[in-house]
Amino acid sequence: MKAVLLTGHGGFDKLEFRKDVATPQPAAGEVLIRVAAAGVNNTDINTRIGWYSKAVTTDTETGGAAGFDSVDNDDASWSGVPLSFPRIQGADVCGHIVAVGADVDPTRIGERVIVRNMLRSYVDYRPFECWTIGSECDGGFAQYCKAPARETHAVNCDWSDAELAAIPCAYSTAEGMLHRANLGAETVLITGASGGVGSAAVQLAKRRGATVIALCSASKINEVKGLGADRILDRNADLVAELGKGSVDVVVDLVAGPQWPALLEVLRQGGRYATAGAIAGPICEIDIRTLYLKDLTLFGCTFQDDIVFENLVRYIEAGEIRPKVAATYPLEDIARAQEDFLAKKHTGQLVLLPPQD
Repeated sequence: MKAVLLTGHGGFDKLEFRKDVATPQPAAGEVLIRVAAAGVNNTDINTRIGWYSKAVTTDTETGGAAGFDSVDNDDASWSGVPLSFPRIQGADVCGHIVAVGADVDPTRIGERVIVRNMLRSYVDYRPFECWTIGSECDGGFAQYCKAPARETHAVNCDWSDAELAAIPCAYSTAEGMLHRANLGAETVLITGASGGVGSAAVQLAKRRGATVIALCSASKINEVKGLGADRILDRNADLVAELGKGSVDVVVDLVAGPQWPALLEVLRQGGRYATAGAIAGPICEIDIRTLYLKDLTLFGCTFQDDIVFENLVRYIEAGEIRPKVAATYPLEDIARAQEDFLAKKHTGQLVLLPPQD
């Protein structure tokens, strides 16, 4: 089959489009999916450049094209376990089941599906453990992908394949953060609101009845407003001056970086902060007095309860959410897609389309 192989941590040169990759075969409990579309996410780039390594202390954009010289391969993955190369990345998988392994109902062949990106089957559903598809196992940047049947969800909707491929990683990350923070009809501040996860968080927060304050660049204000945000501030705004201390119930943060201390200042007494990213830089300063004197709760969000992905499928089928796909690219143009992703000129998701021949 045709696929993109990641041959090691580094720059775009580590992405190799091949036409002679062995098609995976589903084992017991697995299905084989002919991939129709696969979204591009921060995690794909972070994994390629080794940004998860604690040896890296800068923002993701700094090494997005060429990688980092300081990467420690031993901890440069989601799980902290060294990656095996070559690896087929792609945390978003949308396609059709074309074969099943033993113990899987053969009537599932033909279903249009998406795959939960945080796989629990391979770690026996232990709490706070998971494999990321496209990281700990091969993912969707290929014509075919295999996945656990129980974590491969049929979806009935009139969406395009590209729209469905925008859901698994970005929307489950966003919904996972809102789930952990138990967001209700409250005021939430969302950083990075024009990106894949941020734009998903805006829609999902509005679905929960929240009042959404979104941070994004000035050029994307109208697009983010179209997603449902109630108020939009420039991403470099003085948050305390604009909002006031103690004005926000929940912060959903994907950016971190130098502005991070202000996010705690605008939280109310007993407020909650949830994070699943740090694109502006992972090293931040905290005044512990702010944390304990305001009785704040901080959530780090990677692992997702089963209900998170199940709810997303329900929201799709009920017509309660719909992603914004900014552009699609042939799979062989993955480097160009990632260049555009890093440029941050788009709102929503970028999606790769594998060859169908």
